[in-house]
Amino acid sequence: MNLDTLKFDDKGLIPAVVLDAQSGKILTVAYMNRESLEISIREGRTCFWSRSRQELWRKGETSGNVQHIEKIVADCDRDALAVYVHKEGPACHTGTESCFNETVFENDALAPSFSYEGLMQLILGRKTEKKEGSYTTYLFEKGLDKILKKVGEESTEVIVAAKNNDKKETVYEIADLAYHVMVLMAEMGISVDDITAELASRHVIDKKVKQEKMV
Repeated sequence: MNLDTLKFDDKGLIPAVVLDAQSGKILTVAYMNRESLEISIREGRTCFWSRSRQELWRKGETSGNVQHIEKIVADCDRDALAVYVHKEGPACHTGTESCFNETVFENDALAPSFSYEGLMQLILGRKTEKKEGSYTTYLFEKGLDKILKKVGEESTEVIVAAKNNDKKETVYEIADLAYHVMVLMAEMGISVDDITAELASRHVIDKKVKQEKMV
């Protein structure tokens, strides 16, 4: 596509919606000018125009949280861009996976009752903003050894419940284990996307060489 057909505003800028190429989740919204767009295409990583600093801004230049571009798509009016990326680390300067974390409105009749991303955001919130009386906050305050101990205990309880062929109890204990594993992930800076990417990569593993890693 010819970049001359894009419609930059009167300040020479075009909004760029950055999305995770694997999950489709919106990560952030920034602005590009012609130069930063050309740099992004040439280098294969996001480069924006900082309106506050009035300078080019390569994502990850200081933080290391680089965003590698898979593709850039213009909308029907050619005055906005969708940038699909594979990210290294959090997208937001606050340390969260996405800049979009503050719910303004949610229709309970339509919204899903549960998601791993939603639970992870709640867990991360308990880590960054301590809440008195919160069990999750308590785990973070006790540290890695306590979290690992709980993961071990919950793993054992899953095994015992399954060995007793108790489906209801096994479901209950697996849910407990999943929660504590996610607390461990938050403690170690591992995202749901990291796990999803690892699982997605396993279909290309040589079955004869690494059968033990296949699902």
